[in-house]
Amino acid sequence: MHDIRAIRENPDAFDAALARRGMENASAPILELDEARRARIHAAETAQAEQNQASKQVGAAKAKGDDAEFERLRALVGDKKAEVAKMQTEAKELDRKLTELLSSLPNVPMDDVPDGADEDDNVEIKRWGSPASLDFQPAEHFDIAGVKPGMDFESAAKLSGSRFVVLQGAVARIHRALAQFMIDTHVEENGLLETWTPVLVRDDMMYGTGQLPKFGEDSYQTTNGWWLVPTAEVPLTNLVNGDTIDETTLPRRYAAHTQCFRSEAGSAGKDTAGMLRQHQFEKVEMVSITHPDRSRDELDRMTGCAEGILEKLNLPYRTIVLCTGDMGFGARRTHDIEVWLPGQNTYREISSVSVCGDFQARRMNARFKPADGGKPQFVHTLNGSGLAVGRCLIAVLENGQQADGSVRLPEALHPYLRGKTMLQADGTLA
Repeated sequence: MHDIRAIRENPDAFDAALARRGMENASAPILELDEARRARIHAAETAQAEQNQASKQVGAAKAKGDDAEFERLRALVGDKKAEVAKMQTEAKELDRKLTELLSSLPNVPMDDVPDGADEDDNVEIKRWGSPASLDFQPAEHFDIAGVKPGMDFESAAKLSGSRFVVLQGAVARIHRALAQFMIDTHVEENGLLETWTPVLVRDDMMYGTGQLPKFGEDSYQTTNGWWLVPTAEVPLTNLVNGDTIDETTLPRRYAAHTQCFRSEAGSAGKDTAGMLRQHQFEKVEMVSITHPDRSRDELDRMTGCAEGILEKLNLPYRTIVLCTGDMGFGARRTHDIEVWLPGQNTYREISSVSVCGDFQARRMNARFKPADGGKPQFVHTLNGSGLAVGRCLIAVLENGQQADGSVRLPEALHPYLRGKTMLQADGTLA
């Protein structure tokens, strides 16, 4: 959500910022609605004052026995009362339209975000590790011999349809170990607070983080109105919804491992093979609630937390800054981390870390009380994958695959697998 006062005071700056996201003259309809709304409010206040004044004079006219003046004033009071009600109703409707319009507009990018139209204009800022030089043709994860017994797409399709999977045996255990390893690392080394949240949330929680109203079709809603969370960003960020917290409690850093649900309404035909893009998946999510002055530094810190997971797993990756044309709706700056997948011979996204500024906080009305006793201010929010568990499983399987169909597992996972180091070609751990 945008600050109407800031737009009113500097529309040119607002227009210039959203022009970088392909929206021209964004302030014009906003200011038109705002001006009309303020005019109705002013008219209602003026009519109310006139009504109050006439009401005072009614008694005086009655006392003087001036029946004509009494009737005139009484009629005037009635007219002004009706005018006040009419102006207030119109102002309320204009306020609703203004809020709806402001809610539909994406966040403004930071100055250091590269301009661009789409993913081709994203900028790489880091690369870690080197893809292994294999003396055999690497397979995609679902075609590795040792993986096939534990990754069942046919049964999942029978149960639920396309874009689901049933994991069993050793593969299911590796998947679980990855999630546990991620949570432990974030809690014990990165200082995040482990949190368990509901995966069913109300409308206003989805609105608070920007999924509603614009992106409702990308999520699932139950028949009684709850939404299945697309990511734990929704419940974690909304922990401060409607609150005014003490500055001394900032930053608040959370990590949660949850099921996530996405309809993928806008991705028909994309990544349909294997586990890469599923309707139901698991993710370890990181969320930070920070002071405005420290949110940009927090973005770099959170990016490092996600990168550190890949480094511990010895998975090559690159980090990119999304350009203005590829950035998400609520983000001011986004770092995508892409892991190397030998089976596809390319890097694929495994984490997206974004700073949202006060964009979500305004929607949630989440503020903090400055330690010096000043006026409450909106907090800043950040979110990021730390990591997508299924995609991390894909990366572990593909990068560790051997010519005989077995998979060498990362050393960091060995303690979580009771010392097992290999997924054998027959699908068992050894």
